[in-house]
Amino acid sequence: MLKEEAASGVKGSNPDHVASDDTVRIAIILPCYNEEAAIELTVSEFKEALPDADVYVFDNNSSDATIEVAQRAGATVRSETNQGKGNVVRRMFADVEADVYVMADGDATYDASNVTELIALLWNNNLDMVNGARKHSDDAAYRPGHKFGNRMLTSLVKLFFGRNLEDMLSGYRVFSRRFVKSFPSMSSGFEIETELTVHALQMRLPIDEVQVKYRARPENSVSKLSTYGDGLRILRMIGFLVKEEKPLLFFFSLAGLIFIPSGLVFLSVLLEFLETSQVARFPSLFAALTGFLMSIVCIACALILDTVSRGRREARRLSYLQYEAPKP
Repeated sequence: MLKEEAASGVKGSNPDHVASDDTVRIAIILPCYNEEAAIELTVSEFKEALPDADVYVFDNNSSDATIEVAQRAGATVRSETNQGKGNVVRRMFADVEADVYVMADGDATYDASNVTELIALLWNNNLDMVNGARKHSDDAAYRPGHKFGNRMLTSLVKLFFGRNLEDMLSGYRVFSRRFVKSFPSMSSGFEIETELTVHALQMRLPIDEVQVKYRARPENSVSKLSTYGDGLRILRMIGFLVKEEKPLLFFFSLAGLIFIPSGLVFLSVLLEFLETSQVARFPSLFAALTGFLMSIVCIACALILDTVSRGRREARRLSYLQYEAPKP
């Protein structure tokens, strides 16, 4: 529905529907680690799609010629020595100044021809994030195992935080300035996409999603993603965010998990006492009572941390409101 409007609304880096003047600054930010084989193609395609945009490549301790190739392609190259994509994104958001930020991986898997559509959708509708949901026709581009894991993790985020994004783990996104400058990044690795998504959902920010073309890596380009290792890191991040953002749900669930077996043990001791008028299993009774006490502690933690969590959300909201909205 918006595709035609979006495509016609962007010319170079200054969408016709984006602003009435030429002051809109668009930054292409590309995190990279050993992408010598792909970074030149990535930079050139984005420069062709948005010739007036600033292209930044943030190198993350590459041991190949990524820096030299990116500079030769015309990108501004900066470095982040703390290893991990989350660390790179944190540095990019802090160092780059723009009105619109386009983030993509430096592996040439995302089609830059979609970028004008994403930018126009964000700017024309006063959105804070547009997610690029990967659409592919080649199994080599998006392996079935990765696709299944993405669906499972995306479903978990929907269960806990609401609203279903089709591709929560996409690395192709467009952000407003107010999102970038008020995002309190905590991640260090590939779980950064999960944190970005949950932040937007918890803050109830205006977001949208567009399907984008996704293709296989160029020859000699190797994926840095560890299927099981990074999958576990993302799962751990979801658990951490549930604890931080929804402490009532987290600690009440924990209290229930402790209370139910404790209650069953206590019930068995109680029934035995009613039959014999004796308590023969004191260790079981003490274990049950300890479980009840732990459940009470969990409930108290839930009530206290819920207040703390509300305060943190209010602080993030106030920080977010310090920045102007996009002005179509």
